[in-house]
Amino acid sequence: MADKEKRGGLVARWLIGKERSEDYARSTLPTSRWALFWDILKGRFGKLVLVNLFMVVTFLPVVAVIVLRVLDIGANGAVGPYAGGLGVGYPVLPDLVGYAENIVFYSDLVWFGLLIPAAAIAAIGIAGGGYIIRNLIWTEGIFVANDFLRGIRRNYWNVLEAVLVFSVLLFLARTMGNMADMLIALGVGNSGWLIASKVVGYVIVAFAVLLMFWMISLGISYKQGPLALFRNAVVMTVGTFPQTIFFAILATWPIFLTLFGGTILTALGIILMLLIGISYMLLVWLDYSQWAFDKFVNPNMGYATGRGLYNKDKQGKSEQAASPSMESAAMREYRRQIVAMGKSKLVCRPIKPIDDDLEVYQLPDSFSREDLQRLRDSKTAIEEDTKAYEDEHKDDERYVEYNRQFEERERALQEEDTGGKKKKKKAPKPPKMLNKR
Repeated sequence: MADKEKRGGLVARWLIGKERSEDYARSTLPTSRWALFWDILKGRFGKLVLVNLFMVVTFLPVVAVIVLRVLDIGANGAVGPYAGGLGVGYPVLPDLVGYAENIVFYSDLVWFGLLIPAAAIAAIGIAGGGYIIRNLIWTEGIFVANDFLRGIRRNYWNVLEAVLVFSVLLFLARTMGNMADMLIALGVGNSGWLIASKVVGYVIVAFAVLLMFWMISLGISYKQGPLALFRNAVVMTVGTFPQTIFFAILATWPIFLTLFGGTILTALGIILMLLIGISYMLLVWLDYSQWAFDKFVNPNMGYATGRGLYNKDKQGKSEQAASPSMESAAMREYRRQIVAMGKSKLVCRPIKPIDDDLEVYQLPDSFSREDLQRLRDSKTAIEEDTKAYEDEHKDDERYVEYNRQFEERERALQEEDTGGKKKKKKAPKPPKMLNKR
């Protein structure tokens, strides 16, 4: 009983984790992305729900467009002259071939067109919520309201580009698909090619979903221009295609549950989406994308990897020599200061030790010209002896090696400065990959 009271209740241990345990240590912190996902899900569940509620507000226009489209299609199907009683009443529609397809075509032209500005409004919530969840993955402190607004200011335009790419491609694919259905019903054109065009449209929409996900994660994590964002998203989508498909399905299953789950499962999906669905999707995707960045992007760009994870091999890695790309600006500045101070005369050349009988002649209290000459001769003898010693040992290995290293360092820094000045003269270009936010 005492041991149970010391460990706490089941709910407390599930919510708080191992911090209440006496044997808790940093080594028990998450060491993988899977462990970090579960740690955030159970330890920051309340914040995820709050962030999800903020994002749900911005998704209301998208939900309204979807619901109104379903009602519009249903109303047209109920009142349209599709069955018996043909010719009875007014107006008379003797030819109904392609009529239903025509209704769907013009209805979707309106509703899928309205989906574009609705998605632009939803981008506000994605920008703010994605920024908070990214900070949770990086194990940074957050204030939900302040960070939500900060995320909107920082990430909105990148997220807007992502959702516009998807919504515009969805609009075009749906329009072309409805047009193909209408032409097939009217018997115009080759039905095989029209069906193939619909399949191509579905494939493009599926690829646009993956592309949108990568554009969101790249736009939230890195600072880059519109063209660089699109190009890098295509590279990441194609380069990690199998993993991207798996984690996209793992992230979006609440949406499929809501849309295609039947009465009970749809109600369950709606509740899930209202409480934590959008936050869950962003958490899964941003956690996976951070793994991909650590593997393919951050090491090449000299950025820190494994943010939010406990690194057991930190001590061993710190002893390894840093690569040129990982060398800090402070170290480069330190080396530049050493070069600016010049070579040390005590190190770069031989200095004769004072271990012989050569001494400077000491003038007496009353001295003559002969005493001054003796003083001058003693100094000259010491200088000549020192010069002879320097000439004799100037080719020693330690002096040659020091001078060589100093000259190489000086030349490297000069080339670096020259290269930097030349780059500044060129027209500015967006980074290929990538600037850290």
